[in-house]
Amino acid sequence: MNQVARETHVVLGAGQIGKSLARKLQAQGHDVVTVRRDASKGGADGIRVVAGNLSDLASAERIAKGAHVLYHVMNPAYHRWLTELPPMTEGVLHAARTSGARLVVLDNLYMFGRMGGEPMCETSSQVPCSRKGELRKATAARYLEAHAKGEARVTIGRASDFVGPGIVDAHLGERFFQRVLKGSAGECMGDPSLPHAFTYAPDIVDALVRLGGEEKALGSVWNIPTLEARSMNDWAKALSPYLKRDVRVSTLPSWLVTMLGVFVPAMGELKEMRYQWEEPYRIDDAKFRAAFGVSATPFEEQVKTTAAWVLATWGKTA
Repeated sequence: MNQVARETHVVLGAGQIGKSLARKLQAQGHDVVTVRRDASKGGADGIRVVAGNLSDLASAERIAKGAHVLYHVMNPAYHRWLTELPPMTEGVLHAARTSGARLVVLDNLYMFGRMGGEPMCETSSQVPCSRKGELRKATAARYLEAHAKGEARVTIGRASDFVGPGIVDAHLGERFFQRVLKGSAGECMGDPSLPHAFTYAPDIVDALVRLGGEEKALGSVWNIPTLEARSMNDWAKALSPYLKRDVRVSTLPSWLVTMLGVFVPAMGELKEMRYQWEEPYRIDDAKFRAAFGVSATPFEEQVKTTAAWVLATWGKTA
């Protein structure tokens, strides 16, 4: 069996995806370092964590020294995007440029705006209808420009809304499941009967690792393997037998989002993203599947594994 060459892989971020990504890379035999602003908060068990601010060029250069691959999975709180994403982008590119490491960037789908229910593919027209979409469009363009100019070796993987083990800050995350386990309806930002694509966290991790190891991935954008869109109601029905309760979904009123935003700035930023729940929200992953022969995890397995994690995490407090 072919052995994976031992390399130094640096994971920029230790959140929902970063910890699992670090564990996956370590399991493959790589030297793994996780970077976060406050190293005392830790990362994945047994993996070295270092403090660093990617918005500071000197810090970014120090962090990346000796790296073979960099994985950018950092995501500031919504209300800090405008001030933090641009300098962070330049810092990440500086890290890739000075180290010569391959750079894998985890991105989302905000730059596409309203698609009228059509699936978003890598070449779909980018007509963002939100401030965050405009910023994501500009950020992705900057990464691809840097690659085209030979400043850095970059590839981008795009995912829809996250779901699965370890995903707490998401539509199908901590708030949703804590309400469900207490007998209340889980919340949805819009119509819970509309198809909405969710990308399974382990599939995201696997895709990022694949992109980091493939020279042919460089210079391109790749939609990460994602199942055909299912509604929140479909997820609720599928989760019910595993959570041993009738899982229901209700629409979170716009006025409540506005009110919560007064006290929780990140919640207020969700209001402009409601368009994603006003029409089918689909993603086309055909390019990734054709290039790498990898498909998304089957729905039943996603549901079963997510439910087991939910019960292990919050079941005793329900």
